[in-house]
Amino acid sequence: MDTMTLAPAAPASAEAAATASTEEIKPLPAWFFVFEGVASAAYDLFQADHRFLWALGALFVVNLVVSLTVLRSRLRLAKRMWRGKSTRKVALGLLALRLGSHLALVLAGCTVVSVAGHLAFALVMSATTVSLLWYAQRVSLRALAAEGV
Repeated sequence: MDTMTLAPAAPASAEAAATASTEEIKPLPAWFFVFEGVASAAYDLFQADHRFLWALGALFVVNLVVSLTVLRSRLRLAKRMWRGKSTRKVALGLLALRLGSHLALVLAGCTVVSVAGHLAFALVMSATTVSLLWYAQRVSLRALAAEGV
């Protein structure tokens, strides 16, 4: 069996290998996180006005197309990020924040019913999602660079 087909030749130095691998993994652009932020705010946007459903649907389709075309080369980073504990903790934390905050408001007798309240809640959830996902990416990239992958 030919070993050249199983593994490519190793670079001459470890430094060259680390440089080549970190160049292969490009970070996701900041504008991509805005898609995710709007997705996390979708519930409150829909509750604020049901006409947002069309815009959210269109944004979902655009997100899907962009993810499968423009960002196709960066899927490797996304897969590695989801393997990491920090990204899963962020996702579960955001879900807990969403459900916990609404539950706490219901238990306190202060449910969000106004359009302004839902829009404010959507803004906070979106900003929290964007900043936490950006942070998780930053941590993942540092870990991959330290790992030399």
